Parts: sequence; structure tokens; C-alpha cells
Amino acid sequence: MYFDPILLIISGVFMGLGLLASSRLKAKFKKYSAHRISTGLTGKEVAEKMLKQYGVFDVKVVSVGGMLTDHYNPANKTVNLSADVYNNATIAAAAVAAHECGHAVQHNTAYAWLTMRSKLVPVVNIASMAMNFLTFGLAIIAYSMPSLMNSMLLVFIVLQGAITLFSVMTLPVEIDASKRAVAWLEDARIAGYQEVDEAKDALKWAAYTYIISALGSVATLLYYIWRFTSNNRD
Repeated sequence: MYFDPILLIISGVFMGLGLLASSRLKAKFKKYSAHRISTGLTGKEVAEKMLKQYGVFDVKVVSVGGMLTDHYNPANKTVNLSADVYNNATIAAAAVAAHECGHAVQHNTAYAWLTMRSKLVPVVNIASMAMNFLTFGLAIIAYSMPSLMNSMLLVFIVLQGAITLFSVMTLPVEIDASKRAVAWLEDARIAGYQEVDEAKDALKWAAYTYIISALGSVATLLYYIWRFTSNNRD
């Protein structure tokens, strides 16, 4: 990242918002981890039941270390649940487990947004590494070789564009997985009316973290475009 004061402000603002959303998410998870779900199903049992009802039989539910490290891995078709989710029969565990299974269902049904997002993963990995590598170079060029600034900014626009596209495409994937999770918890009578509302609340804050990340990525991309166009006008 180029260390321009404006860019630092953008990064600081969205980093602060991200930390705030993450803090609220952890607080919600802790709160609803204290609420035992009425059906008494653990996160593992919720996940296995949801996968079975959706006809997804080639996905395994496994336990992984850490807190809020839950994720679906399409490469080896595993729903990875943190210990607190895997072993406990709480509202938080049910919500998270169902959300991750929502991704497995997306994969099984070839959900378009997930398919497109998955294809971008190798591109984004390269773009992120390149951005980190070129950051210092941009700072040097800005002060010692200003004639090359536009070319460097153009490279940053392309790289940041790929990262931003990935961040934006993540939103419908995550929101859809949460919608599937909440709908299934209610339709399958895994959770009662109030429990469903609590599950929605927990997943809502998870969605906010992705929204803030996407907005920060868009703001950074717009900054690079503004610098590039401003330099061309000078």
C-alpha cells in the first residue's frame, strides 16, 4: 500500500470499522453461546442434519482449532467447525454450523456467485502478494522517479481491481449462505421463533465484517483511480 496521508486515512477508517464489527461479532457469539438451543443439537449434529436434508452426502464435518475459524473448504469438501461450534448445543453453534453448510449447499448446486468467486481465488492471491511486494517500490518511485508514477499506479489499479472484485463478489455468497441457514433452522424446526431471531442477529454481524471489508477495498481502488486521473490532468 502506498503511504499517502489520504490512503492512510482510508485504511485507518475502515480498519477501525472492521475492528468494531469484529468486536461486536465476538460479543454476539459469546452471548448466544450461552443460550442453549431447545433441540439440544450440537453444531456437528446441526451440520450433518442440514447436509443430509439437502442431499449433500460427500461433505464431511470436522473440528478445527481456534475461535471463529469456521469455514467451508470446497477443495476437500469439508465443513470445518471450531471446537466451540462443533461440540456445543447453542444458538451460536447452530447458526454458524448452518451458515457453513449453506456454502456446501451452494457448492453442491453450483451457485453462480460462489463459482465465479472460486475462480478468482488464484488471481487474488497473486494480486495480494504483488501489492505487498510493490508497496515499497511505489513509495520510492513517488519521490525519486515521478515520471514512472502513472505506470505504477496503473499496475496498482489492476491489482486492487481484482481484489475489490473478489471482495464484492464475496457479499452475495455470504449473505445467501446466511439466508439459507436461517431459513433451514426455522423450516426444519431446529430453532424456535426467538432462537431464529438470535441466529439472525449473530449472522448479521458476520455479514457486516464482509461489507466493511468490501467498502474499504472499493474506497482504496477509487483512491488509486483518482490519483491516476489527477496525475494525467497535471
